[in-house]
Amino acid sequence: MDRMQQLARDVKTLESLLSVCTRCGMCQANCPLFAQTRKEADVSRGKFALLNGLIEQMFEDAKGVNERLQRCLLCGSCGHGCPSNVSALEIFLKARTIITQYLGLPFSKKILFKKILCNPETFNGIMGTVALFQKILFKKEQNFQGTSCARIASPLLRHRHIVSLKETAFNRTLDGLDYRINGKGVKVAFFVGCLIDKAFPNIAHSVVTVLKHFNAQVFIPSHQGCCGIPAIASGDLETFEALVKLHVDLFSKEKFDYLVTACATCSSTIINLWPGLLKHMDKTLLSRIESLAQKTVDISWLMEKRFDIFSAISKHDAKKEMVTYHDPCHLKKSLGVFNEPRQVILASGRQLIEMADADICCGMGGSFNLMHYDLSSEIGLKKAGNIVKTGCSTVATSCPACMMQISDMLATLKHQVMVKHPVEIYAKALVS
Repeated sequence: MDRMQQLARDVKTLESLLSVCTRCGMCQANCPLFAQTRKEADVSRGKFALLNGLIEQMFEDAKGVNERLQRCLLCGSCGHGCPSNVSALEIFLKARTIITQYLGLPFSKKILFKKILCNPETFNGIMGTVALFQKILFKKEQNFQGTSCARIASPLLRHRHIVSLKETAFNRTLDGLDYRINGKGVKVAFFVGCLIDKAFPNIAHSVVTVLKHFNAQVFIPSHQGCCGIPAIASGDLETFEALVKLHVDLFSKEKFDYLVTACATCSSTIINLWPGLLKHMDKTLLSRIESLAQKTVDISWLMEKRFDIFSAISKHDAKKEMVTYHDPCHLKKSLGVFNEPRQVILASGRQLIEMADADICCGMGGSFNLMHYDLSSEIGLKKAGNIVKTGCSTVATSCPACMMQISDMLATLKHQVMVKHPVEIYAKALVS
């Protein structure tokens, strides 16, 4: 059997998932990328046709198919609006791993994923060094978003307004601290996530502030790493598996009621992708993964469901700050969480103003933003425009990746709107 026949046979394992699609075209109406390009190959139905072409060996351009599969935000909008409940996100990620096994992982990604991302201590050390020396490469901008721009023009960085890494990551503040000692309430483990740890540590500190205020017993294991979404999005199943195993072992050291995150992407990855993409693993390990996934919740969900967030903050008669909210795709469309973060904002004493199309993707899409910044920006600028039209001084969202994208877009438009996480807004109200 030649390699193309083997690839066709491997892709054929997705046939049962692909067959659910009736080719109705509803994915066109929901795909933010198709709304920009109007290209059939950019929508789920078109990508499924390409995968069927590989199965039938109608063509041999696996690289071309992979490039089309990579032109996807992985936002889940197509599956969310699908009348047949096609598991598009699962199909795309599994197809990427199959084709990556055939084509091989690029050398740069092998180093990034297998040598750095897979080893949290190495990753933290490198990012800590980068944070110290980033002032050489980037200059701070004077805007409400606190972004920086590159000092030297480059194809990758020239138009970007970047949220800088903080000099002190959240993981470097954990030494000698044990938040379980004084807690008497619900038992919570905290999965921090890469972006929050290194770019938005104030979100993590805000989570701790809130949990401590409500007397939660908080378990924050050291040496946490990435949830694995960058690796699996690039087709690196091996690194994804290693990161999942690492965290299952870390969080199995304690008993707790909830595994809480403040990152929509981490929540969705742990709840849906960890058990969904690793069904082939040892049954004992899979059982532990599923148990962890079942305990995982977003911080806003936990606050709204388990704490009396409205009574904790005194009401002010002064003019309320106006806040609008952007729904992260992975929180609303993948997990059905959208009212809870709004309740957190209202409980903090702010006035909530809804923007138009609050649940439309902001255009970030992780690596999509790196590879297709022009398309990512076109989608993101529409989101920024809707934010500005509300007249709010702050936009909140529950995903650090969305925060980076929205900060970039608002800085591009030169608008004075702050970008915050709902838990930051609430924690500030608690201590003020």
